[in-house]
Amino acid sequence: MTLDTLQIGASARIIKVSGQGALRKRLLDMGLTPGTNVKLYKKAPMGDPVEIIIRGYHLTLRLSEAKNIFVEEAIA
Repeated sequence: MTLDTLQIGASARIIKVSGQGALRKRLLDMGLTPGTNVKLYKKAPMGDPVEIIIRGYHLTLRLSEAKNIFVEEAIA
């Protein structure tokens, strides 16, 4: 599953970051690295962008960016 498919309040662990060139590098530079835990905090009224909590800070991503981040949902 990808980060854009998570429900609000759900936690997950990043397993892969895809994308090409500058986009992938930008995502990795923002801390979206494999093995990192994330939580979907909220979505904009029309669903784009989404706000996540990662490494103790809030980060907003476009859905097109979130589709490049593969996650496995955490089991509570």
